[in-house]
Amino acid sequence: MIRILLLLALLITNSVKAQALDEKAAVKAAVDTFFDGFHKGDTTTMRTVLNSEVKLFTVFKNKASEDELVTGTVEDMLKGIAQKPAGQKWDERLLDYDIKIDGSMANVWTPYEFYYNDAFLHCGVNSFQLFKENDKWKIVFIMDTRRLTGCDNHQ
Repeated sequence: MIRILLLLALLITNSVKAQALDEKAAVKAAVDTFFDGFHKGDTTTMRTVLNSEVKLFTVFKNKASEDELVTGTVEDMLKGIAQKPAGQKWDERLLDYDIKIDGSMANVWTPYEFYYNDAFLHCGVNSFQLFKENDKWKIVFIMDTRRLTGCDNHQ
C-alpha cells in the first residue's frame, strides 16, 4: 500500500512540474512572438501578444546622469516599428529569461543587448508583466532599462 501511495505522489508531482514547464514555455513563447514581430517589423504579429491596455516605460540616465522614467504608448511604439526604414536593422538579443508565474500572472526578466545595423548600441533589461486571458498569455506591461556601461561584452 505504501508503495502505491509513493508512486501516486511521484506521478502527481511529475504532472504538476510538467504543467509548470508548459506554462513557462507558453509565457516565453509570448515574449518570443513579440520579438519575432519586432525584428521583422510585423506589428500585426506583435499585437497578437499585447493586451489592449499595455503600458510602456523606459528607464535611463539623461545627459546630466540623472535617472529618468519615460512613459510610452503602444501605438507610438508600433508606429515606429512599422515605419522603420527598410535598410535599418534593429536586433535586440535576449540573453536570458527569468520567468515567474503565479496563476494567471507572469513576470519575465530578460537582460538584452541592442544592435543597430550590426553595431552595438546599448544594453539593459526588459521586464514584462503578462496576464493569461482566454487561455493566452498577453503582455500588459513592459519596462526596460537602457545603458551604455555595465554591458559585459561592450565596455
